[in-house]
Amino acid sequence: MTDTRSSLTQEFENRQQAWYRAVAGVFARVQKKDAADIPDDIWRKLIKTTGEGIHINPLYTRADEIDEVAPPGQFPFLRGPKGAGEGNEGWGVTETFDSSHNQSDVLHALENGTTNLVLKGSADLATLLNGVYLSLAPVRLDSGADLDKQAQALFEIVDSQEDDPTAIELGAAPLTSQIDGRETCTLDEAISWAKKSSQRAHTRALLVDAVSFSNQGATDAEEIGLALAAGVEYLRALTDAGLSVPDALEQISFRYAITDDQFSQISKLRAGRALWARVAEILGAPEHGSAPLHAVTAPVMFSQRDPWVNMLRSTVAAFAAGVGGAQDVEVLHFDWAIPGGLPKTSRTFASRIARNTNLLLLEESHLGHVIDPAGGSYYVESFTKQLSDKAWDVFTTIEKAGGLQQAVDAGIVATMLAESHEATRKEIALRRKKVTAINEFPNLLEAPLPAQLRQEPAGVKRWAAEFEALRNRSDAYLEEHGARPAIALIPLGPLAKHNIRTGFITNLLAAGGIESHNPGEVKPGTEEFTQAASQSSIVVICGTDQEYEATGAAAFDALREAGCETIMLAGTSGHGVDADDYLNLKIDAAATLATLLDKLGA
Repeated sequence: MTDTRSSLTQEFENRQQAWYRAVAGVFARVQKKDAADIPDDIWRKLIKTTGEGIHINPLYTRADEIDEVAPPGQFPFLRGPKGAGEGNEGWGVTETFDSSHNQSDVLHALENGTTNLVLKGSADLATLLNGVYLSLAPVRLDSGADLDKQAQALFEIVDSQEDDPTAIELGAAPLTSQIDGRETCTLDEAISWAKKSSQRAHTRALLVDAVSFSNQGATDAEEIGLALAAGVEYLRALTDAGLSVPDALEQISFRYAITDDQFSQISKLRAGRALWARVAEILGAPEHGSAPLHAVTAPVMFSQRDPWVNMLRSTVAAFAAGVGGAQDVEVLHFDWAIPGGLPKTSRTFASRIARNTNLLLLEESHLGHVIDPAGGSYYVESFTKQLSDKAWDVFTTIEKAGGLQQAVDAGIVATMLAESHEATRKEIALRRKKVTAINEFPNLLEAPLPAQLRQEPAGVKRWAAEFEALRNRSDAYLEEHGARPAIALIPLGPLAKHNIRTGFITNLLAAGGIESHNPGEVKPGTEEFTQAASQSSIVVICGTDQEYEATGAAAFDALREAGCETIMLAGTSGHGVDADDYLNLKIDAAATLATLLDKLGA
């Protein structure tokens, strides 16, 4: 066989140089310069950097290739916990049941595609699991402070069945539950049950629930790093209680929150798995470093308004979780963020849609038949490596502080999460981070939520919360006055010229629950202009920069004479119009809309 790598490398270099020059040519045209005056590395201006400092190139090529890691099923388990031929039928479909459900609900779910069960709170386990073969259906508890009672009940059911269970998890999460205020057992109780579980087949007691960190605003790197710190804290407690390192590692599983940022979430699971394997290697037990990774569609991304969009977010999240190698994926109900669910929507429908989101990806897209489908992607591999480095930095920072519990007690973790949450909130407020139906493309025509449902889920700092609080004010105004707070638009010039900015302003105002009155083109001195100005005490002039320079000053003066209290301009200053405020892409939209609602009395 002839080795052609040298010729391929030269061909690649030629193509890469050609691409560099092509990019330089585009910049030259935009900047109206000669292409020879544009440097070859101008393409670096197209690199985007995430909030946590991860660089994303505009194009990935063989130049970004990294050394190939071990195959799936082998340390460091980056490419997945299972190798070829080891039952790679895809991920599990998880569904949660509590005291509001009965046996028939569980059996119906299992008969229609659910494979993994989570039993929440103080549910009657004997009733819910009646007729369920635990050798076929993995079960995880989410019992909070009721761990003693629920774990004992579950073990009694396990012992009553002939075959060993496929997987039992007690889901004790005392370290992570304190982060978002969920009910929990004590660490001593959790360790006690871990010692009992270590004597049983396929049983784990401790859950590192990284969702708690996500709920409080953690970045992906922080979610992984803090999860590693929690896992190591558990390992210390387990080994202090007498378990060997291998046995201690076998008592821990992880759960991650997966958002709709597809590639970062694929990388997050791959990085989280590989870094935990690294911890196991440092402790001398690398073969025990493949802990189960559960995934759930991230609560922070769910909106209350236009909740149907959550179906799209969940589909992308479930895809990312499956491709990233989650052992099982739970898709939350599309109306999860609304207490009790969306009015006039059956719980059966919500459950079926959530379940089928997983099943469509598995049974129709056949994603489960491929091991590590993202493996080898230059982009994903690069992202995974950078994210791993960032997450390890977070982990070592917490370890230097004395471990997770000491870092929590010292306020280090709370400060870290608060800063990250504020950074995300600001990105959403500035509309640099788009949240469909919230700060982009809101639907003011949807029926308002009943007043008693306009409340935040406990322990979750949702992305949509700030804008939805504005929408709540608008709904309350609507109920009192029979109409929403409104602002009049003053379009200057023909439709083709003002349409871009009237559309932008309409979308912007609707994000705060403010209706826009758009009369079409109006000219100062006409009856139509006077009529438009009388629609609201606040108006927005909309048009092109050229139109502002031609007629903007006259329109402004006419509006002031008509009694308009606040005159704003769609665009920036410097076009001959001394407006009271300017609405453009650079404003803090959330703060601006809140001020406008104040002025409108909402």
